[in-house]
Amino acid sequence: MTFAQVQGNPEVKRALTGMVDAGRVPHAILFHEDDGGGAFPLAIAFLQYLFCQHRSGSDSCGQCPSCGKISKLIHPDVHLIFPTAASALSEQFLEPLRRLYAAQPCFREADLLEALGLEGKIPMIAVAESRRLLEKLSLSALEGGYRAVVIYLPERLNAEAANRLLKMIEEPPARTQFLLITHQPERVLTTISSRCQRIRVQPAGAVAEPEFADAQLLDELMAALLDRDLPGALEVSERIASLPSRENAKAFCIFASERLRQMFLCQQGVDLGGDIPPQVRQWAAKCRKTFPRQALEALDRAQTLIGRNVNLKILFADMTDRLFILI
Repeated sequence: MTFAQVQGNPEVKRALTGMVDAGRVPHAILFHEDDGGGAFPLAIAFLQYLFCQHRSGSDSCGQCPSCGKISKLIHPDVHLIFPTAASALSEQFLEPLRRLYAAQPCFREADLLEALGLEGKIPMIAVAESRRLLEKLSLSALEGGYRAVVIYLPERLNAEAANRLLKMIEEPPARTQFLLITHQPERVLTTISSRCQRIRVQPAGAVAEPEFADAQLLDELMAALLDRDLPGALEVSERIASLPSRENAKAFCIFASERLRQMFLCQQGVDLGGDIPPQVRQWAAKCRKTFPRQALEALDRAQTLIGRNVNLKILFADMTDRLFILI
């Protein structure tokens, strides 16, 4: 993956190539993207440029052995870490990841879980992953150059795994590069994120809302709330809780949160033109001005609890009750 093959984010590309050209690459970079926003291919393009044997001033050659291996995610000195089931290691799931990346470079978190066969489970990065990585980094680079670690969703590191990695991220061995890709930087261990250069990756274009984030569910929930119809709102909450997996339920929360942010901007008189759907404008006109901000807190709470294996029916009923009071 060359920079030319990555859509959008020209300023980020220039910053990344400038770091390499000036010999001032931060040892750890935290890419913050929206789910499916393209940070993964951007990170791979950066590593390809860093490792390239014949790079130009703006891109990797795409032809040398290093470029070929990195583009296929098979370079022996590039270690890929991502959430898996229980104490399984990422290296056990590399083939499904490679197939997914080849077919869909800007994959979403739900796409990865489906590719790994982990739908309906709570993925995590366990301490065994940290131990394995530390073993690998204690050895010399197999090809004698840089080594790199790409951690997809560091917010899924459990506490022990994160703490074990902290010292390595603070003081990595020479010519070792850490790249972290997060959707929720506020949930990344503060002592880790504070030691990273943070880069915001903007979506190259409008990212399609996933099918399970069906606008109809949110439309029906908001209609019931605005009509002061609590039984109707609770009926919708049961359907949200019955979505196929916890990832689907979390995606609904993300979808609804974005609509609430649009409501807030609409109430504040910020003109986003056609970017705000008509029904969002109607909700903004009918609900309290305090509702979007307070409802966002309720949705953030629900999203956090989804990952803690709580009963979804109870969780969404409680969230709906909170929204009913707030609206």
